[in-house]
Amino acid sequence: MLIYEILKVIVLGIVEGVTEWLPISSTGHMIFVDELISLNASEEYLSLFIVVIQLGAIAAVPVMFMNKLVPFSKRATGIESKKALSLWGKIIVGAIPAAILGFAFDDLLDRYLYNYFVVAIALIVYGIAFIIVEKIRAEKKNAINSIEDMTYFDAVKIGLFQSLSLIPGTSRSGSTIIGGMLVGASREVSSEFSFFMAIPIMLGASILKISKFILSGYTASSEELLLLIIGILVSFAVSLTVIRFLMDYVKRHDFRIFGIYRIVLGASVLSFFLF
Repeated sequence: MLIYEILKVIVLGIVEGVTEWLPISSTGHMIFVDELISLNASEEYLSLFIVVIQLGAIAAVPVMFMNKLVPFSKRATGIESKKALSLWGKIIVGAIPAAILGFAFDDLLDRYLYNYFVVAIALIVYGIAFIIVEKIRAEKKNAINSIEDMTYFDAVKIGLFQSLSLIPGTSRSGSTIIGGMLVGASREVSSEFSFFMAIPIMLGASILKISKFILSGYTASSEELLLLIIGILVSFAVSLTVIRFLMDYVKRHDFRIFGIYRIVLGASVLSFFLF
């Protein structure tokens, strides 16, 4: 039975590693896939697992972008250190809206929004939004072609869009990418900043979920801890590949294909659960 659960976790880790960075909603996919191959675990553990498995995906970002994120590296020049510190300033101010709303409404979101109907509608709505935003942006020149061009106010505006990702199915990366494009950033900059914005938000969400899990008095078994570790490692390995793919993809393509995918998936989720 443990081997069977490990295979399920490997599938979930792959799904997390792929969907966390593509603008197609990792939470939506995780909820949907769990319905198909449910882990043999309590609701409390599943709620913890779906969030904390993201730690593996987070770890891929500093590994891939260490030269941009580490301000005090021995190899970094003075200019590079200033750029890294400025980047962290933008990441932090951009994360504030989602951090405040997520901490304040975490329980309400879990109780009322983590269901197939909300996920399906969010998938469809954001799918349409991607198609519309791409059409709007096609008629305008990019005002922001590097993160250095981005102001702190731009970061806050993108952060406000990121807070919409608290609704399951919207996609954190999808929200920040749409927000970035609407403030005038190129697809490359919007995608890259989305990766960076994930670090404090996903780390904070994981810490919050772990804290509530511990305070509830529930204790994870050794098998549950093993499954969680495997899921984190798999999502980390897959994330390394997916981040490289997306950064290469957006240099030559737009996001409309992801919009179409979201609409089709959202309709499929509704049909699956309703009929």
